Amino acid sequence: MLGITGAPAAGKSTLAATLAKALAPDAVLVPMDGFHLAASELHRLGRHERKGAPDTFDAAGYVALLHRLRANAEDVVYAPEFRREIEEPIAGAIAVPRGVPLVITEGNYLLLWPQARTLLDEVWFVEADEQARLARLVARHMAFGRTHAEAEERAYGSDQRNADLIAASRDGADLIVRSDER
Repeated sequence: MLGITGAPAAGKSTLAATLAKALAPDAVLVPMDGFHLAASELHRLGRHERKGAPDTFDAAGYVALLHRLRANAEDVVYAPEFRREIEEPIAGAIAVPRGVPLVITEGNYLLLWPQARTLLDEVWFVEADEQARLARLVARHMAFGRTHAEAEERAYGSDQRNADLIAASRDGADLIVRSDER
């Protein structure tokens, strides 16, 4: 199992998807984002404005899925995916058949959650030029309905606090991958 991590908009999803597509059918992509808590739960917990922070995910559920995938004992394991167009996770959206040679998982906190890290054979850390990363992040937020001001507030606010936390985990990576896409 290969983990790919990095700050929001560093390019980890692009790298993971490119690898999975190039190696298909011998690789399946299982993003950590499917373990975002639902908006209704984030509102109940008072965490909706911090969506994307470590405590806004079902980390235990993600780790349980990694255990199931590592055990390779079931004919198929179904994983959730996150749909940005509705800002919600969807259960059972990704089928991972038994015996698939490579599971690629990507997400922000693979190196911060020790239980997840121990289940991954290797973790790559994707880093990007900070200006380019922030520009991509603002553009992403705007593409999904935020105004420019709201997108910048999110990117430079809670997203940046998460990026700083993620950057502190960089030394735990097996490989640093530089993403220079603009």
